[in-house]
Amino acid sequence: MATPALENLFNRWPEAEITVTGSALAVEALRAHPRITRCVTDRTREQGWRPLQIYRLARELGPHDLAISFRSHLSSRLLLAWTGSPKRFLYRRIDSQVPIGKSLHQVQRYVGFINALNGSDNPAGALRLDWPAREYERPTLGINPGASYGSAKRWYPEKFAELGAALSSRFDLVIFGGPGEVEIAADIEKALRRKGVKNLNNLAGRTRIPELCSAIGGLDLFVTGDSGPMHIAAAYRVPTVAIFGPTKWWETSQWKNPYGRIVRHDLDCAPCMKRSCPLKHHECMRGIESEEVLATIEDMIKKKEAEDPSK
Repeated sequence: MATPALENLFNRWPEAEITVTGSALAVEALRAHPRITRCVTDRTREQGWRPLQIYRLARELGPHDLAISFRSHLSSRLLLAWTGSPKRFLYRRIDSQVPIGKSLHQVQRYVGFINALNGSDNPAGALRLDWPAREYERPTLGINPGASYGSAKRWYPEKFAELGAALSSRFDLVIFGGPGEVEIAADIEKALRRKGVKNLNNLAGRTRIPELCSAIGGLDLFVTGDSGPMHIAAAYRVPTVAIFGPTKWWETSQWKNPYGRIVRHDLDCAPCMKRSCPLKHHECMRGIESEEVLATIEDMIKKKEAEDPSK
C-alpha cells in the first residue's frame, strides 16, 4: 500500500540513488523496481539484542541525504537516527487532520505523508509491483485462505473448497499461503480432492516473494481474505473477490483495482479489529456462504466480459 507514495517520492527526485530496507517480505516485493539501487533486509529481530542489531544495520546503511520510514516505532526512529542522515521523517497517523465523517484509505495516508514532506499535492496512483506476471496455460483461479493478522480474518476451509469445486470446470485452481498457512491450505486441498477436483496445485509454503507475485499476477480470478496477497493482486489488476470480516474495509481494501469486489456482512460488532473473535461466534466470517461469494464472482465475470468480449 506504500507503493503509490514511493512512486511520488521517486518522481520528486528522479536522479536519486535509493536504498530500501525492511522485512524480507517487503524488500523482496520491491527488489525488481528499476529505480531502487540497493536492498537491505532488516533482520534485527532475529540476531540477539535488538538495539545493538539496529545500530549495526544503521551503520551498514550509512548516511543518506534523506531518510524516511513508513513506520513510527521507536526502532524506526533509532534506525534513521543512527544512520547519520541529516533529514529524517517518520510516518505518523494523524486522525485529527481527517475531516469529520470522512475516512481515508491507508494508501491515501501514506501519500499524504510523502506530500507533506516534499511540499506537493500529488494524487495516489495505483499500486505497483514489477515482478513479471506468470503465463498460465488455462484460465486459473487462485485461492488464498490465510491472513497473518490472526484467525478472525480467515474464512473457512470448507467454504473455500465449496467455491473452488463450483468453479473447477472453468478454472484450474491454485492454493496460496505462507509457511504458517500450510495446514489450512492442506485442508482445502483434501476437501477439493474428495469432491473430485484434479486440476489443482497447492503452493502454500512453497513460494518465495518474487514467485508469489508472479503467480498471483498471472491469475484470471482470485479469492482471498484481507491480506498481503490481496494487495499483490490489486497491483496486477487481477479480478478479485476479497472477503472481509473484522477489519476496516474502507482503509485496507484493494486500491484502484477496477476488477476488485468485497464481500462482507454489516454487524454491530464489526469491524472489531481483533486478531480472534472476542465474542467467540465469528459471525462476521462464519455467516458468509460460498454461494454468496460465487454470485459475486459470476456478476463480476459477466460485467468484465461485457466490457471486453475477448475475455
